[in-house]
Parts: sequence; C-alpha cells; structure tokens
Amino acid sequence: MMPDLQQLKRIIEAVLMAVGRPLSLQHIAELFDAEERPTTGDIQDALNAIGQDCEGRGYELKVVASGYRLQVSEDLAPWVGRLWEEKPQRYSRAMLETLALIAYRQPITRGDIEDIRGVAVSSQIIKTMLEREWVRVVGHKDVPGRPAMYATTRKFLDYFNLRNLDELPSLAEITDLDTLNGELELHTGEFTAEDTVAEADQTQIDADADVATDADADTEIESNGGDVYDQDYPPETHF
Repeated sequence: MMPDLQQLKRIIEAVLMAVGRPLSLQHIAELFDAEERPTTGDIQDALNAIGQDCEGRGYELKVVASGYRLQVSEDLAPWVGRLWEEKPQRYSRAMLETLALIAYRQPITRGDIEDIRGVAVSSQIIKTMLEREWVRVVGHKDVPGRPAMYATTRKFLDYFNLRNLDELPSLAEITDLDTLNGELELHTGEFTAEDTVAEADQTQIDADADVATDADADTEIESNGGDVYDQDYPPETHF
C-alpha cells in the first residue's frame, strides 16, 4: 500500500536524518518496494512540505549536487560549532588558489596551474584533493608527457554546499583570497554528519604551502572567460 503524504514525509525525514549524505529522488524512490513506491511527484510534494516545515526551525532542507539533505541552519552554525574543540576549517592560500583554479578553469593540468600561480604545486595538495574526491582526473592533455587534466566532482559541490558550478561566486566578486576563504567557511560551517569529522591532513597542507608563502603573496587568479567543465553534472539539475 502506497503511503499517504504525511507518512511519506515522516519516512523521508527519518531517512535523510539517518543517512548523513544527500539523496536524490531516485534513491528515495528505491527505498520502497515496487507495489508501494510513490511517484516522483509524490516524493517531490513530500520534500516541498518538509522544506516548508523546516522554516524557522534549527535545521533546513538543502538541495546540493547529489540531492537533498537535512542540515543545521546556516545562522546557527556558530553555536553548533562549539560542540567540537576543533577550530573552524581554514584553508591555506596555496590550497585555495589550486582548488579555485581547478573549479573556474577546468579541465586544467598541474602545469597550467603552476604557470598561472608562478610557483610549484605541492604534491600533497593534489593528493589530498583527490583523496577527498573534490577533484578527479578527466583525461590527459595531448602534449608531450600527456599530463593529467583535473576537474571538480559532485562531492566537491556537496561539501561546499553548492547545487551546481553556477553557484560559485564569480571571480569579479572575489577581491582577494581572504574573501574566498570566507565563502568556503560559510558553506562548510553548515554542519552535516560528515562535516563533524576533523580533517587532520590540513596541517600538512599548510606546512607544504608555507614554503611558497612569500612568492604567493601577490598572485592573482585569472579567469578564462567563464568557461567551466561541468560535463559530469547536468547543466541545470532539477529535483
């Protein structure tokens, strides 16, 4: 028997609270046996109702690249953050420049990043971003050595609380990397289950980056006219 709207809301709410990661409409539908499976429209109606119920509450229904998730409301993140001893995540300048260049100019090679930044890219930075699945190798450039080309992933969008690449702040809006750090802190400050785990390898990234601090001081990120490589995502995702 297909659940009514109220029961469907309760089921979806419980699942989103328990799973600790975003779920798409398809994933939600697959939770039900074939004979009791609600339609996509019914699931969407239930999600819309949950979103309305969350208004004014301590948590909200958020849509990111991989689907829907329940998370702490943005304005309450400072209080929730006091539950953990770790200070808010800060990203080194080298890490920010590398990640921003991949996000805004993808697909891009390590050599291209080094040409723009004017300094070598730490192997630890690339390794860490690959391990976190923020970036992935999408091909190899047709030049001698065939260097790997990097692009961002859905997990990158999910982690920084984005639905698609269009929600990244424009380069014109970023006056300096401190502004970008603030943007990233805003998104990672919206706690979900996986965000409560401390990321200890940041210490090593900062140590690697300190070697190039002076050389990095005046580096600016250049735009390629707004081109982004988002073949991995639909141009506009509607849930």
